[in-house]
Amino acid sequence: MNPGDPAALAALLALQATGLSEPNPRVGCVITSAQGAILGQGHTQQAGGAHAEIMALRDAAARGHSVAGATAWVTLEPCSHHGRTGPCCDALAAAGITRVVASLPDPNPLVAGQGFERLRAAGITVETGPGAAESRELNIGFFSRMVRKTPWVRMKVAASLDGKTALENGASQWITSPAARADGHAWRARAGAVLTGIGTVLEDNPRLDVRLVETPRQPLAVVVDSRLETPLDANLFIEGRPLLIYCAVQDTGRRSALQARGATVIHMPGSGGKVDLAAMLRDLAAREINELHLEAGHKLNGSFIREGLVDEFLVYLAPTLLGQGRDMASFGPLTELAQAVSLQFVSTAMVGPDLRVVARIPGRDAF
Repeated sequence: MNPGDPAALAALLALQATGLSEPNPRVGCVITSAQGAILGQGHTQQAGGAHAEIMALRDAAARGHSVAGATAWVTLEPCSHHGRTGPCCDALAAAGITRVVASLPDPNPLVAGQGFERLRAAGITVETGPGAAESRELNIGFFSRMVRKTPWVRMKVAASLDGKTALENGASQWITSPAARADGHAWRARAGAVLTGIGTVLEDNPRLDVRLVETPRQPLAVVVDSRLETPLDANLFIEGRPLLIYCAVQDTGRRSALQARGATVIHMPGSGGKVDLAAMLRDLAAREINELHLEAGHKLNGSFIREGLVDEFLVYLAPTLLGQGRDMASFGPLTELAQAVSLQFVSTAMVGPDLRVVARIPGRDAF
């Protein structure tokens, strides 16, 4: 992207809302004069805070600029409804903006073209297109929640080059480098929730928080715990950080004890005494989770893959071989190669001495 272009600058601003604006989309806005000078700019703030358009209008006012007759370059259709804040399209019209260039329409049914209609009704010229691919990719989780009613599920795995995530005895700290671990925390930070299974809780006692990079907010913690075995002294219990525990049993005593520690326990039974994972994803979407970061063991990973619930794989491969050990995911066995889970590589990059691979189920983002 060329940062000198207002649409590209708006996209860079939207990126700054990552990890900040959830559950709202990551949006950037640049206001330019008829001569192309930048009058104001901004990005979406925390939920309940100002949207990108309002931040750009405030910035222009702080600089002493009038925006009458100006163009607003925004990475998503300005909202038209009263949510946590007022309609941005009305604010742009009231400020005297005469042209809006938006990357793409907002998939939220409460907006979905109505923002554009209100802008046009106010006599504002509306154009769409610049930066559409970048904006949609940045907001893949928001689009998923709005259109599919489920979060975008990203499975994170740290493994040796031969695909082992731990030794046979469960030892896994640390296969990958500190650089890879910090990078993984950056991906955690952009998610609305981080999920693991009870097996990982009992073996590793994780915190499921973001510690290795700076973040303005901590993602929600989620545990799949069919039989409510989460220890009451687990590291998961962090003051002020919401914790959801999905279970498949009715155990009033354990439920009350966990809730007394601050957890929200949700009974969501599926077949075989397990949690209904698909129903859980729908419930998480209803709780406004856009991106779900899955960091679990081979059994739960296998269940997610087997049920077709993973959208994207975030895999860190260390330049080591472990031989026998625990796999990334346990599913199958398959009887023919045609049954294999086909993936499409999205990106590869070196992170310290490790290789980071991002891969997707082909067509999974076509919603």
